[in-house]
Amino acid sequence: MARVIATPVGRRDIQRGMEFDGVIFDLDGTLVDTLEDIADAMDRVLAREGAPGHPYARYRYLIGRGIRNLVVEALPAELRSAERVDRCYARMLEDYGAHLLVKTHVYEGVPELLLALRAGGVPLAIHSNKADQPTRAIVAALLDPDAFVLVAGARPDAPLKPDPTVALRIAARFGLPPARVAYVGDSSVDMQTATAAGMIAVGAAWGFRTREELVENGARAVIDAPADLLALRGS
Repeated sequence: MARVIATPVGRRDIQRGMEFDGVIFDLDGTLVDTLEDIADAMDRVLAREGAPGHPYARYRYLIGRGIRNLVVEALPAELRSAERVDRCYARMLEDYGAHLLVKTHVYEGVPELLLALRAGGVPLAIHSNKADQPTRAIVAALLDPDAFVLVAGARPDAPLKPDPTVALRIAARFGLPPARVAYVGDSSVDMQTATAAGMIAVGAAWGFRTREELVENGARAVIDAPADLLALRGS
């Protein structure tokens, strides 16, 4: 059952009628499970540098702030020279770009959720810290790009999350005030983005991070399955 956060330490059963008219989704850990493809690519890059890889459980906490930050955090501290980071970043973009869809898959219930929201006339968008090209490639392969008003990956002309700039641009594209937009994501970065933008922060408990992290970073609700978003709205 989906649950609404009552306090940082207590919860109560979900209440219908949380008011929002548009939805922005994070991508990784929210709509699609990309963890293993990202981790495998990063481990291959690390191996070329003679550096150790990391278990998938560790990558759950390295993913979410963009690929360059992932490269920095994955490298041992003593190997984080600017030259090496630049080299590994370029290699990571190349390797991951060639292996986007080996293990990546859509979470169960996501296609049905998107169909139901669209049927209800709810505008949708994707906002990711993943580079724009792989973001769009994954959406094109696994989701319906036409379902979204905007698919926004990381670009040089816009700050990364948790800066709210892109989220606010999306709300403007929706023609909605930020307070009428739900921002659904699986990490602290997403909850911080939603809060900074004045949106409704909804945590996806099926993703890469913990329920506790979502609550501590401003989630107004934490849902356990995609369909719970409909119940949250009272759809």
